[in-house]
Amino acid sequence: MTVDALTDVAGLRVGHATRTGDGWLTGTTVVLAPEGGAVAAVDVRGGGPGTKETDALDPRNVVQRVEAIVLTGGSAYGLDAASGVMAWLEEQGRGIPVGTDPAHVVPVVPAACVFDLARGGDFRARPDAATGRAAVEAAAATAPGTRVREGCVGAGTGAVVGPLKGGVGSASVLLDSGITVAALVVVNAAGSVTDPETGVLYGELFQGRAEYPEARVHESARRRLAEATAKNAPPLLNTTLAVVATDADLTKAQAQKLAGTAHDGIARAVRPVHLLNDGDTVFTLATGARPLDPGHPLALNEVLAAGADVVARAIVRAGRAAEPVSGPGGAWPSYEELYGGR
Repeated sequence: MTVDALTDVAGLRVGHATRTGDGWLTGTTVVLAPEGGAVAAVDVRGGGPGTKETDALDPRNVVQRVEAIVLTGGSAYGLDAASGVMAWLEEQGRGIPVGTDPAHVVPVVPAACVFDLARGGDFRARPDAATGRAAVEAAAATAPGTRVREGCVGAGTGAVVGPLKGGVGSASVLLDSGITVAALVVVNAAGSVTDPETGVLYGELFQGRAEYPEARVHESARRRLAEATAKNAPPLLNTTLAVVATDADLTKAQAQKLAGTAHDGIARAVRPVHLLNDGDTVFTLATGARPLDPGHPLALNEVLAAGADVVARAIVRAGRAAEPVSGPGGAWPSYEELYGGR
Protein backbone atom coordinates (compact mmCIF):
# COMPACT_ATOMS: atom_id res chain seq x y z
CA MET A 1 0.00 0.00 0.00
CA THR A 2 1.37 3.41 -0.97
CA VAL A 3 0.74 6.77 0.69
CA ASP A 4 1.72 9.05 -2.24
CA ALA A 5 4.65 10.50 -0.31
CA LEU A 6 8.43 10.35 0.09
CA THR A 7 8.07 7.42 2.46
CA ASP A 8 6.89 5.22 -0.42
CA VAL A 9 10.62 4.77 -1.07
CA ALA A 10 11.21 1.88 1.31
CA GLY A 11 13.46 2.71 4.23
CA LEU A 12 13.02 6.48 4.20
CA ARG A 13 11.38 8.16 7.16
CA VAL A 14 10.39 11.79 7.71
CA GLY A 15 10.19 13.74 10.97
CA HIS A 16 9.09 17.30 11.71
CA ALA A 17 9.83 19.59 14.64
CA THR A 18 7.41 22.53 14.68
CA ARG A 19 7.54 25.68 16.82
CA THR A 20 4.63 28.13 16.92
CA GLY A 21 3.39 30.79 19.33
CA ASP A 22 5.25 33.23 21.61
CA GLY A 23 7.12 34.72 18.66
CA TRP A 24 7.83 31.37 16.96
CA LEU A 25 6.76 30.34 13.47
CA THR A 26 9.44 27.99 12.20
CA GLY A 27 10.68 24.43 12.34
CA THR A 28 12.87 21.68 10.92
CA THR A 29 12.22 18.61 8.77
CA VAL A 30 14.56 15.61 8.63
CA VAL A 31 14.63 12.87 6.01
CA LEU A 32 16.24 9.84 7.61
CA ALA A 33 17.84 7.27 5.30
CA PRO A 34 17.95 3.52 6.00
CA GLU A 35 20.80 2.49 8.29
CA GLY A 36 23.92 2.42 6.17
CA GLY A 37 22.76 5.50 4.28
CA ALA A 38 21.75 6.27 0.72
CA VAL A 39 23.61 7.62 -2.31
CA ALA A 40 23.08 11.39 -2.30
CA ALA A 41 23.55 14.37 -4.56
CA VAL A 42 22.46 18.00 -4.81
CA ASP A 43 21.80 20.71 -7.37
CA VAL A 44 21.59 24.36 -6.28
CA ARG A 45 19.95 26.78 -8.72
CA GLY A 46 18.98 29.74 -6.53
CA GLY A 47 21.28 32.75 -6.29
CA GLY A 48 21.10 33.03 -2.49
CA PRO A 49 21.38 29.53 -1.02
CA GLY A 50 21.95 28.66 2.62
CA THR A 51 23.43 25.17 2.75
CA LYS A 52 25.74 22.84 4.66
CA GLU A 53 27.85 19.89 3.44
CA THR A 54 26.75 20.24 -0.18
CA ASP A 55 30.34 20.06 -1.44
CA ALA A 56 30.59 16.57 0.04
CA LEU A 57 27.90 15.44 -2.41
CA ASP A 58 29.90 16.34 -5.51
CA PRO A 59 30.44 13.08 -7.48
CA ARG A 60 34.16 13.86 -7.60
CA ASN A 61 34.45 13.75 -3.81
CA VAL A 62 34.87 10.88 -1.39
CA VAL A 63 31.52 10.73 0.45
CA GLN A 64 29.30 8.11 -1.17
CA ARG A 65 26.32 7.81 1.18
CA VAL A 66 24.58 9.96 3.79
CA GLU A 67 22.36 9.02 6.72
CA ALA A 68 20.05 12.06 6.74
CA ILE A 69 19.15 15.33 5.06
CA VAL A 70 17.97 18.39 6.99
CA LEU A 71 15.58 21.05 5.71
CA THR A 72 15.10 23.91 8.14
CA GLY A 73 13.71 27.34 8.77
CA GLY A 74 15.71 30.10 10.40
CA SER A 75 17.80 31.13 7.40
CA ALA A 76 21.53 30.51 7.94
CA TYR A 77 21.01 30.46 11.72
CA GLY A 78 18.75 27.44 11.33
CA LEU A 79 21.53 25.34 9.81
CA ASP A 80 22.56 24.71 13.42
CA ALA A 81 19.71 22.15 13.42
CA ALA A 82 22.01 19.80 11.51
CA SER A 83 24.30 19.64 14.57
CA GLY A 84 21.52 18.04 16.58
CA VAL A 85 20.98 15.46 13.85
CA MET A 86 24.71 14.71 13.72
CA ALA A 87 24.81 14.19 17.48
CA TRP A 88 21.89 11.74 17.34
CA LEU A 89 23.45 9.80 14.46
CA GLU A 90 26.78 9.60 16.29
CA GLU A 91 24.99 8.10 19.28
CA GLN A 92 23.55 5.44 16.96
CA GLY A 93 27.00 4.71 15.50
CA ARG A 94 25.82 5.90 12.10
CA GLY A 95 28.28 7.76 9.88
CA ILE A 96 31.62 7.44 8.12
CA PRO A 97 34.02 5.24 10.14
CA VAL A 98 37.19 7.15 11.02
CA GLY A 99 39.01 4.64 13.22
CA THR A 100 39.12 1.13 14.60
CA ASP A 101 36.54 1.88 17.29
CA PRO A 102 33.03 1.39 15.79
CA ALA A 103 31.83 4.37 17.82
CA HIS A 104 34.23 6.65 15.99
CA VAL A 105 32.11 7.92 13.11
CA VAL A 106 31.51 11.25 11.41
CA PRO A 107 27.94 11.60 10.10
CA VAL A 108 27.72 13.71 6.94
CA VAL A 109 24.42 15.58 7.19
CA PRO A 110 23.68 17.88 4.23
CA ALA A 111 21.28 20.68 5.08
CA ALA A 112 19.54 23.65 3.49
CA CYS A 113 17.48 26.46 4.97
CA VAL A 114 14.56 28.71 4.09
CA PHE A 115 14.17 32.31 5.19
CA ASP A 116 11.39 32.72 7.75
CA LEU A 117 13.05 35.03 10.26
CA ALA A 118 10.60 37.07 12.39
CA ARG A 119 7.52 35.62 10.70
CA GLY A 120 6.28 34.64 14.14
CA GLY A 121 7.23 38.04 15.51
CA ASP A 122 10.57 37.26 17.19
CA PHE A 123 13.68 37.50 15.00
CA ARG A 124 15.63 35.28 17.40
CA ALA A 125 13.06 32.47 17.43
CA ARG A 126 14.73 30.05 15.05
CA PRO A 127 15.69 26.35 14.93
CA ASP A 128 18.77 25.15 16.74
CA ALA A 129 20.49 21.84 17.47
CA ALA A 130 17.68 20.81 19.84
CA THR A 131 15.13 21.38 17.06
CA GLY A 132 17.12 19.19 14.69
CA ARG A 133 17.39 16.47 17.30
CA ALA A 134 13.62 16.57 17.88
CA ALA A 135 13.00 16.23 14.14
CA VAL A 136 15.33 13.24 13.65
CA GLU A 137 13.92 11.53 16.75
CA ALA A 138 10.43 12.05 15.31
CA ALA A 139 11.58 10.46 12.05
CA ALA A 140 13.16 7.49 13.82
CA ALA A 141 9.95 6.93 15.80
CA THR A 142 7.78 6.51 12.69
CA ALA A 143 6.89 3.16 11.18
CA PRO A 144 7.98 2.35 7.61
CA GLY A 145 5.62 3.78 5.02
CA THR A 146 4.07 6.33 7.40
CA ARG A 147 2.14 9.09 5.65
CA VAL A 148 4.09 12.37 5.63
CA ARG A 149 2.45 15.30 7.42
CA GLU A 150 1.95 18.19 5.00
CA GLY A 151 1.21 21.88 5.27
CA CYS A 152 2.50 24.20 7.98
CA VAL A 153 4.79 21.76 9.75
CA GLY A 154 8.53 21.37 10.17
CA ALA A 155 10.54 23.51 7.79
CA GLY A 156 7.27 24.66 6.19
CA THR A 157 5.87 26.17 9.39
CA GLY A 158 6.85 29.74 8.54
CA ALA A 159 7.01 29.32 4.76
CA VAL A 160 5.24 31.72 2.42
CA VAL A 161 4.94 31.71 -1.34
CA GLY A 162 4.37 35.18 -2.76
CA PRO A 163 1.41 36.58 -0.79
CA LEU A 164 0.13 33.11 0.19
CA LYS A 165 1.03 30.75 3.02
CA GLY A 166 3.44 28.04 1.93
CA GLY A 167 4.41 24.76 3.54
CA VAL A 168 5.45 21.15 3.06
CA GLY A 169 4.10 18.80 0.38
CA SER A 170 4.99 15.31 -0.77
CA ALA A 171 4.14 12.97 -3.66
CA SER A 172 5.30 9.73 -5.26
CA VAL A 173 4.88 7.58 -8.35
CA LEU A 174 5.43 3.88 -9.08
CA LEU A 175 6.88 3.49 -12.57
CA ASP A 176 6.12 0.62 -14.94
CA SER A 177 9.65 -0.65 -14.29
CA GLY A 178 8.77 -1.14 -10.60
CA ILE A 179 10.97 1.80 -9.53
CA THR A 180 9.51 4.33 -7.10
CA VAL A 181 10.30 8.04 -7.38
CA ALA A 182 9.09 10.45 -4.71
CA ALA A 183 9.57 14.01 -3.49
CA LEU A 184 9.20 16.15 -0.39
CA VAL A 185 9.18 19.91 -0.96
CA VAL A 186 9.28 22.97 1.29
CA VAL A 187 7.60 25.79 -0.66
CA ASN A 188 8.84 29.21 0.44
CA ALA A 189 9.27 31.31 -2.69
CA ALA A 190 9.38 34.92 -3.76
CA GLY A 191 7.49 33.73 -6.83
CA SER A 192 3.88 32.61 -6.96
CA VAL A 193 2.16 29.23 -7.22
CA THR A 194 -0.94 30.78 -8.82
CA ASP A 195 -1.70 32.37 -12.16
CA PRO A 196 -2.58 35.99 -11.29
CA GLU A 197 -5.13 36.20 -14.11
CA THR A 198 -7.18 33.14 -13.16
CA GLY A 199 -6.14 31.98 -9.69
CA VAL A 200 -5.41 28.45 -10.94
CA LEU A 201 -2.37 26.67 -9.52
CA TYR A 202 0.48 26.57 -12.04
CA GLY A 203 1.34 23.02 -11.06
CA GLU A 204 -2.17 21.81 -11.84
CA LEU A 205 -1.98 23.36 -15.30
CA PHE A 206 0.97 21.07 -16.05
CA GLN A 207 -0.95 18.11 -14.70
CA GLY A 208 -3.76 18.83 -17.16
CA ARG A 209 -6.47 18.88 -14.52
CA ALA A 210 -6.72 22.50 -13.47
CA GLU A 211 -10.05 23.72 -12.10
CA TYR A 212 -10.56 27.39 -12.87
CA PRO A 213 -12.13 29.40 -10.05
CA GLU A 214 -15.26 31.40 -10.79
CA ALA A 215 -14.59 35.03 -11.68
CA ARG A 216 -16.29 36.33 -8.52
CA VAL A 217 -14.20 34.01 -6.33
CA HIS A 218 -11.00 35.05 -8.03
CA GLU A 219 -11.84 38.74 -7.72
CA SER A 220 -12.52 38.34 -4.01
CA ALA A 221 -9.22 36.48 -3.61
CA ARG A 222 -7.34 39.20 -5.44
CA ARG A 223 -8.72 41.83 -3.07
CA ARG A 224 -7.70 39.77 -0.03
CA LEU A 225 -4.22 39.19 -1.43
CA ALA A 226 -3.76 42.88 -2.21
CA GLU A 227 -4.68 43.75 1.37
CA ALA A 228 -2.26 41.16 2.77
CA THR A 229 0.54 42.29 0.47
CA ALA A 230 0.12 45.90 1.59
CA LYS A 231 0.43 44.92 5.26
CA ASN A 232 3.20 42.33 5.13
CA ALA A 233 6.90 42.83 4.60
CA PRO A 234 7.80 41.80 1.04
CA PRO A 235 9.16 38.22 0.73
CA LEU A 236 12.60 39.32 -0.40
CA LEU A 237 14.60 36.30 0.75
CA ASN A 238 13.01 32.99 -0.10
CA THR A 239 13.76 29.45 -1.13
CA THR A 240 12.11 26.26 -2.35
CA LEU A 241 13.78 23.11 -1.07
CA ALA A 242 13.20 19.54 -2.22
CA VAL A 243 14.35 16.01 -1.50
CA VAL A 244 13.77 13.67 -4.44
CA ALA A 245 14.21 10.01 -3.61
CA THR A 246 14.13 6.73 -5.48
CA ASP A 247 14.76 3.06 -4.79
CA ALA A 248 16.70 2.85 -8.07
CA ASP A 249 20.38 1.91 -7.89
CA LEU A 250 22.05 5.15 -8.97
CA THR A 251 25.64 6.35 -9.00
CA LYS A 252 26.38 9.73 -7.47
CA ALA A 253 26.61 11.21 -10.97
CA GLN A 254 23.21 9.81 -11.90
CA ALA A 255 21.76 11.08 -8.63
CA GLN A 256 23.14 14.53 -9.39
CA LYS A 257 21.51 14.45 -12.81
CA LEU A 258 18.20 13.61 -11.11
CA ALA A 259 18.61 16.57 -8.76
CA GLY A 260 19.15 18.85 -11.72
CA THR A 261 16.18 17.74 -13.79
CA ALA A 262 13.94 17.79 -10.72
CA HIS A 263 14.34 21.57 -10.69
CA ASP A 264 12.08 21.54 -13.75
CA GLY A 265 9.27 20.57 -11.39
CA ILE A 266 9.83 23.73 -9.36
CA ALA A 267 9.82 25.82 -12.54
CA ARG A 268 6.47 24.31 -13.58
CA ALA A 269 4.76 25.07 -10.28
CA VAL A 270 6.39 28.31 -9.07
CA ARG A 271 6.99 31.43 -11.15
CA PRO A 272 9.51 32.99 -11.21
CA VAL A 273 12.16 30.68 -9.73
CA HIS A 274 15.94 30.57 -9.28
CA LEU A 275 16.21 34.30 -8.66
CA LEU A 276 19.18 35.97 -6.98
CA ASN A 277 17.19 36.17 -3.76
CA ASP A 278 16.10 32.51 -3.90
CA GLY A 279 18.11 29.59 -2.59
CA ASP A 280 16.35 26.85 -4.57
CA THR A 281 18.04 23.55 -3.75
CA VAL A 282 17.19 19.95 -4.65
CA PHE A 283 18.76 16.97 -2.88
CA THR A 284 18.45 13.41 -4.13
CA LEU A 285 18.61 10.11 -2.27
CA ALA A 286 18.90 6.72 -3.98
CA THR A 287 18.53 3.62 -1.80
CA GLY A 288 19.72 1.22 -4.52
CA ALA A 289 17.12 -1.50 -4.03
CA ARG A 290 16.21 -1.75 -7.73
CA PRO A 291 18.80 -1.84 -10.54
CA LEU A 292 18.24 0.06 -13.75
CA ASP A 293 17.76 -2.08 -16.84
CA PRO A 294 21.36 -2.84 -17.92
CA GLY A 295 20.22 -3.49 -21.47
CA HIS A 296 18.65 -0.06 -21.82
CA PRO A 297 21.25 2.75 -21.95
CA LEU A 298 18.53 5.38 -21.46
CA ALA A 299 16.79 3.63 -18.55
CA LEU A 300 17.53 6.60 -16.29
CA ASN A 301 15.30 8.84 -18.40
CA GLU A 302 12.03 7.64 -16.87
CA VAL A 303 13.42 8.35 -13.40
CA LEU A 304 14.53 11.84 -14.46
CA ALA A 305 11.12 12.67 -15.93
CA ALA A 306 9.32 11.31 -12.88
CA GLY A 307 11.47 13.39 -10.53
CA ALA A 308 10.27 16.64 -12.10
CA ASP A 309 6.67 15.40 -12.10
CA VAL A 310 6.57 14.49 -8.42
CA VAL A 311 8.23 17.77 -7.39
CA ALA A 312 5.54 19.74 -9.23
CA ARG A 313 2.81 17.62 -7.64
CA ALA A 314 4.33 18.00 -4.19
CA ILE A 315 4.32 21.79 -4.59
CA VAL A 316 0.62 21.70 -5.45
CA ARG A 317 -0.05 19.60 -2.38
CA ALA A 318 1.93 21.98 -0.19
CA GLY A 319 -0.14 24.90 -1.44
CA ARG A 320 -3.41 23.07 -0.86
CA ALA A 321 -2.40 21.77 2.59
CA ALA A 322 -1.22 25.14 3.92
CA GLU A 323 -3.36 26.88 6.53
CA PRO A 324 -3.71 30.66 6.95
CA VAL A 325 -1.55 32.39 9.54
CA SER A 326 -2.08 35.76 11.20
CA GLY A 327 0.10 37.12 13.96
CA PRO A 328 2.65 39.75 14.97
CA GLY A 329 4.96 38.73 12.13
CA GLY A 330 2.33 39.15 9.41
CA ALA A 331 -0.81 37.65 7.92
CA TRP A 332 -0.82 35.18 5.04
CA PRO A 333 -4.04 33.68 3.67
CA SER A 334 -3.96 30.15 2.29
CA TYR A 335 -4.94 28.99 -1.17
CA GLU A 336 -7.75 26.80 0.16
CA GLU A 337 -9.08 29.66 2.29
CA LEU A 338 -9.36 31.85 -0.80
CA TYR A 339 -10.38 29.29 -3.43
CA GLY A 340 -11.37 26.08 -1.65
CA GLY A 341 -15.08 26.88 -1.49
CA ARG A 342 -15.44 27.84 -5.11
